[in-house]
Amino acid sequence: METMTATVERITANTIAPAAGTTRDVETTGQKATRYVFAGLRIALGWTFLWAFLDKTFGLGHETAAKNAWINGGSPTKGFLTFGAAGPFKGLYNDIAGAAWADWLFMIGLAALGVTLLLGIGTRVAAVAGGILLVMMWTVVLPPENNPFMDDHLIYAGLLAALALVGAGNTLGLGRAWAKLPIVQRLSWLK
Repeated sequence: METMTATVERITANTIAPAAGTTRDVETTGQKATRYVFAGLRIALGWTFLWAFLDKTFGLGHETAAKNAWINGGSPTKGFLTFGAAGPFKGLYNDIAGAAWADWLFMIGLAALGVTLLLGIGTRVAAVAGGILLVMMWTVVLPPENNPFMDDHLIYAGLLAALALVGAGNTLGLGRAWAKLPIVQRLSWLK
């Protein structure tokens, strides 16, 4: 009976190497395009979160007036959770609307998601944390205005999962460098 080593050596010796100048790991045009599409989506979603943070913090006038800016004493959660809440969770969200802890958690979440997605680092953590935030925001508006159950919050949550699964931070981002950090190598969930 052959040993495992002898079997591996025989298989290796009988394997035909690829022709000179070819490689099995050549990226196709479609694969390259896919990488760049996902990188673009990651950057766009990162900007969406960062813009929400900046507008709510400084009252840039797009959705938040300067007088309602967080730095001017406004609450980033009060309006949405008071007037936007509907459905089965309305009472819960009305109760926490404008609470300092809710404002801080929401704003830290927006800023962290925006920065990590723009930089392409920590996309796994961003996918989980952002998914939770987005599903909670979806529950605020149940049932959604234009559909019995589906809205953009769930689509963005799914997109976050896809970005993490395909390693979208590695293209046009710092994902590869981030993955080489000793702490990230020890704790791979930080990728």
